[in-house]
Amino acid sequence: MGLLTMASAARRALLVLTVLPLLALAACGYGSRAVDDGTVKAVAGAPRTDGLDEIRIGYFGNVTHATALVGNRKGFFQKALGGTQAKYAVFDAGPSEIEALNSGSLDIGWIGPSPAVNGYVKSGGKNLRIVGGATSGGVKLVVDPEKIRSVRDVAGKRIATPQLGNTQDVAFLAWAADQGWRVDAESGTGDVTVVRSDNKVTPDAFRSGSVDGAWVPEPTASRMVAEGGKVLLDEAGLWPDAEFVTTNIVVSQTFLAEHPKAVETVLRASV
Repeated sequence: MGLLTMASAARRALLVLTVLPLLALAACGYGSRAVDDGTVKAVAGAPRTDGLDEIRIGYFGNVTHATALVGNRKGFFQKALGGTQAKYAVFDAGPSEIEALNSGSLDIGWIGPSPAVNGYVKSGGKNLRIVGGATSGGVKLVVDPEKIRSVRDVAGKRIATPQLGNTQDVAFLAWAADQGWRVDAESGTGDVTVVRSDNKVTPDAFRSGSVDGAWVPEPTASRMVAEGGKVLLDEAGLWPDAEFVTTNIVVSQTFLAEHPKAVETVLRASV
């Protein structure tokens, strides 16, 4: 790893630690909610995994959570779990899923690296454990080509990220710091203005001109391209071998200790 890459990695780590307390604050008031999304029923009379009646699994409705989306819709998790019912909750944002995991209302969750680290830190390392990676890549900086034609044109513009302290927010702040721009992590003001916007509404904000671009996961990036946006940067190009974790699989440490077979079963179905 070169010195430049190491310096960039160090800045990313520092920004994660800087944003963690902010994400903790955001978790208190972020307007996301979980929605029950169970689709495939457990097989009557089939053996239950680890003696459990149900396992509660959470994820986002993003392509970057594809393994969970497909595992649910195709019934892969339910088939592996047999007589244990797989129950699903779809979240809009990381803080609400972390709260669900830490409170014990969720057993296993697909979530980005920054909220995963935040959840671990908030519990003093006692509540959560990352047990696997789920996806890599799928994040882009999409911009209005009439306003932004090169990286230097991003300065002074309004760039959306999904939420305060989420994985893409931290990545954009790190990249902005690499360009030499100063941005206040909490307010999003500075040499670039960071607008925290739900992925569902960002394409509309982009079309109306209220933001000039966005650092977002798929399918939001492709939706913005369909609105006339241009991919200025693929985040994969910033990482060694173009590989970086977009989504981790996280479990409650209590659930892991009590039901390791169940966790292994879900991981095998994910693979």
